[in-house]
Amino acid sequence: MEEKKTYQPIGIFDSGFGGLTVLKEIVSELPQYDYIYLGDSARAPYGSRSFETVYEYALECVEHLFNMGCHLVVLACNTASAKALRTIQQKDLPKIAPSKRVLGVIRPTTEIIGKHSKTGHVGVLGTQGTVNSESYLVEIEKFFPELKVYQQACPMWVPLIENSEFDNEGAEFFIKKYVDELMAQQKNIDAVILACTHYPLIQDKIKKYLPKNVDLLSQGSIVAKGLKDYLQRHPEIEKECSKNKLLNFYTTDLPETFDKAASLFYGEIVKSQHLDL
Repeated sequence: MEEKKTYQPIGIFDSGFGGLTVLKEIVSELPQYDYIYLGDSARAPYGSRSFETVYEYALECVEHLFNMGCHLVVLACNTASAKALRTIQQKDLPKIAPSKRVLGVIRPTTEIIGKHSKTGHVGVLGTQGTVNSESYLVEIEKFFPELKVYQQACPMWVPLIENSEFDNEGAEFFIKKYVDELMAQQKNIDAVILACTHYPLIQDKIKKYLPKNVDLLSQGSIVAKGLKDYLQRHPEIEKECSKNKLLNFYTTDLPETFDKAASLFYGEIVKSQHLDL
């Protein structure tokens, strides 16, 4: 009798919907695996919350994903990656799950940004929380110490995107405003990181207000390729990930509310289940 395959999905976590743009690219790059997406939308947004609160929420969700069978969890959220990832990796994992792993979305992008700049000046567009954390400055310094990095917080972009208000004149005003403020810091910026997983939905509009020579980097495909490389380099983790092409969505909010917005981010119909934390 054939042994029944266990369900050990790769967990993808975000405070809400943005991580779905990362999940979409990961599933496209690595379709053979099982995935669980957990959106903590009842407590979103994380961007304006303290380090302590984001850490507490992120750890709680990671532990839930571990309990659901995940051996590997990706924090597909820049705020959680900036404010919680290091503490979870260094302090919590050795105690609660030493054989399991938690990855973030910041490192894969910062590992390659230098290859996209000729001038040595790069920009970061992100939430206030991500900018305040200075995580991109720290990580880019590790890989490309010669780069000059300029950050710009874009507090209006996530609310506009989540309320489907990004296709009107008001949205155009705020998109142009933050892009102009970034470029006013240094006119020689020639590569810009979209440091929020919501921003791919307005990527074309952002490009419109950037100089033509600027390379705009979206995280989804970069994180997906980084995960593929990680699994190849860590066969002990890869073998713990089941491969039945199953995909399940969970939300801490009302599923019908979540599904409507989630479908916009994922590009396909999403049917989620409620998860009580």
